[in-house]
Amino acid sequence: MKGSAPPWPGLAPSMVPAIIIALCASGAMLLAGAGFWLTLAVLVVWLASLWLARPEPVVEALPPDDGSVSRQAMIELIEPFGVPVMMLDGQRIAAANAAAREALGPHVVGQDARVALRHPEAITLLDQPEGRALVRGLTGSRSIWQVSRVAIDERYSLIELVNRTAEADISRAHTDFVANASHELRTPLASIIGYIETLADPDAKVDEATAARFHNTVLREAKRLQTLVEDLMSLSRIEAEKHEPPKERIDLGQLAASIGGEVGFTVGESRIAVDSTEAVVIGDRQQLDQLIRNLIDNALKYGDPKAPVRVGVHTQGHEAVLTVTDKGEGIHPDHIPYLTRRFYRTDPSRSRAAGGTGLGLAIVKHIVERHRGRLDITSKLGEGTTVTVRFSIAPDLEAEEAAA
Repeated sequence: MKGSAPPWPGLAPSMVPAIIIALCASGAMLLAGAGFWLTLAVLVVWLASLWLARPEPVVEALPPDDGSVSRQAMIELIEPFGVPVMMLDGQRIAAANAAAREALGPHVVGQDARVALRHPEAITLLDQPEGRALVRGLTGSRSIWQVSRVAIDERYSLIELVNRTAEADISRAHTDFVANASHELRTPLASIIGYIETLADPDAKVDEATAARFHNTVLREAKRLQTLVEDLMSLSRIEAEKHEPPKERIDLGQLAASIGGEVGFTVGESRIAVDSTEAVVIGDRQQLDQLIRNLIDNALKYGDPKAPVRVGVHTQGHEAVLTVTDKGEGIHPDHIPYLTRRFYRTDPSRSRAAGGTGLGLAIVKHIVERHRGRLDITSKLGEGTTVTVRFSIAPDLEAEEAAA
């Protein structure tokens, strides 16, 4: 009957079938002619082994709660936090929210916090009732976390982790950018100043041919400096507008054909071939114009001068696809992930000789990001490079008017 007590104290219900089997086996031994005392001895040994092998009752050990704080209430309180938060019972992690379990691993619950955080700065913080510390390398070699401890009462405290890695990366990127920009600006300025000082020196006795060559160099470096400043200003303007979605309807195919015609008139029609179809997108005309010109300019600089640069615009599903292909030397696969970095060059001397600032593809990347597009660069050594940009096709005007 359900809920009745077992026949012997401490006897688990799961042992009853085994005892019945033992008794039946003993009866079978007697019927088979086994001696009474032998059968009894076997039965006693069997029952004793079952008794000794019985499972111990499980008693859940709960830590004492002094009533100052409800453990379950605290767990429910920290779970919704977007940043990693852990509740400490003394020095042991009693609970960790989803963000903390994701950052440090689910195994941290129940661990000593000094073992889980395992960094000198964090351990020093844990020896104090409250405080804040900056811990490097907590979840990765370059990670930086701000760890704060707040006491709830004499027993419980909260640990909050705030990831400062992105901020440090941005600060590092700004520092690198200023250093690189300073270097890029200083180089043409030094050249200009050096040649002008030579021309201005009455004791230099520079002949007319040399003076003309110096003037040409100064003019070239001044134009390079002007281009660099314009690219820096353009990049700054694009970054400032990156959160403002463009609203103008632009036929990307028509824009590419128009730019291709202008460039062909300047460098020669044999140097560029455009194959475009109608592909209307929502965009910023000035920025899309700059994007196409930058890609064509790069292809002309580094492509084979005997092979035309091919520009194509076509639609694919719900996307407008722009491609610019050259037949140059190609780019090694190791360089491709870094091509859109500011001032990154695969061959610095060749790039400067061609008049490049190292910002062209960085500008392209930021324009693509503002237009919520995708940028892909593929290249094969000895065969050439193709840059592909994808934008969403603009919705039909009639559909927009009907929806409005």
